[in-house]
Amino acid sequence: MPDHLPRRQVLRTAGALGLGAAAAGALSSTAEAIEADSATDPTARLTGMGEHHGKLEIRKDPFGTTPDGQAVDVYTFTNGRVTVSMLTWGATLQRIETPDRRGHTENISLGFDNLPDYAKLSPYFGATIGRYGNRIAKGRFTLDGTTYQIPVNNGENALHGGTIGFDKLVWKAKTVNTGKAIGVAFTYVSPDGEMGFPGELTSTVTYTLDTRDNLRIDYHGGVAGKPTIVNLTNHVYFNLLGEGNGTIYDHVAELNATKYTPVDANLIPTGEIAPVAGTPFDFGKPTAIGARLRGDHQQLVFGRGYDHNFVIAGQPDRDGLRRAGRFWEPEHGRTIEVRTDQPGVQFYSGNFLDGTFAGIGNKAYRQSDAFAFETQHFPDSPNHPNFPSTVLRPGETYKSTTIYSFGTK
Repeated sequence: MPDHLPRRQVLRTAGALGLGAAAAGALSSTAEAIEADSATDPTARLTGMGEHHGKLEIRKDPFGTTPDGQAVDVYTFTNGRVTVSMLTWGATLQRIETPDRRGHTENISLGFDNLPDYAKLSPYFGATIGRYGNRIAKGRFTLDGTTYQIPVNNGENALHGGTIGFDKLVWKAKTVNTGKAIGVAFTYVSPDGEMGFPGELTSTVTYTLDTRDNLRIDYHGGVAGKPTIVNLTNHVYFNLLGEGNGTIYDHVAELNATKYTPVDANLIPTGEIAPVAGTPFDFGKPTAIGARLRGDHQQLVFGRGYDHNFVIAGQPDRDGLRRAGRFWEPEHGRTIEVRTDQPGVQFYSGNFLDGTFAGIGNKAYRQSDAFAFETQHFPDSPNHPNFPSTVLRPGETYKSTTIYSFGTK
């Protein structure tokens, strides 16, 4: 971000915006208030909540410095109702503050308030994941007759891009303002051979919040020199009660999926695409996440709960997106609807959170204190020819969109 950006009045008071205390402190600090300086497509169709007239505002503050001296910043942007904070570390969603049906605002995403915890402890909280989201069996795949090895970091498998994935790197950032949406475009250039992946991959991931409470993620990438595999996603953990405020057992889920991909004991897909009907994986009708979570189904035993890829059903709308799922927390009424152009989504019920660290609210995160809903291509796709391909070749463009729509009922 250039140092000479014009200054303006610091954001309105926390009371006027209805923000939580932490976000209020960030917004009212004496650090630089910045104007948005670039634009995404202003014709993009808005979805979700009805239009409201909150002012789109954004600012940048320092967040910390990596051991090798790289500065990490936090960008906080708001539409006057929903507030999002993002780090240049891992292009990470640090906070998402939304109101409940009574107008009380809470941060609904898990995260930390300092950089060392992200670097040492984070199980991908809110991170942009790459080069390859989810698991690759034994970290190995073959492309055009050449076998590549990714460092394993999940038992004998590679998870979320290997030992140093995109979540553990500092991205370049540029603010975005279309007049109807505001946010940040993050860019990272991954050199040929990084984490064993072939080709130089340039990725830009743009996060924008619009005036209808939609958080949109646009992924864009291209590879030079050699073909590669790409599966970008975001790993935000949600708790609609507020982070650290209890489990997600009573959250109600409705997933637009009639099939899923079963896994083996190492959570690698078997290659089967199986129906969800008659299993604990059938969320065709609104069902509490905890209703069948402790059942004796073998797949739940393997995952210690839900940690599975669901195959999104139905035809895309005029934007090329399909509804992947809806979530509702009955006590306070917060809702999320997720739409995407990806073929699958990983539904994870926070099974491996074990209370060994505390998050932003200084509360320990325990098993099932959050869920993740990661839009994606299928896990281990390079090793399953019947799965949608994740190959990207020089001259081709990687593009994908996911929208999180926040509301209440």
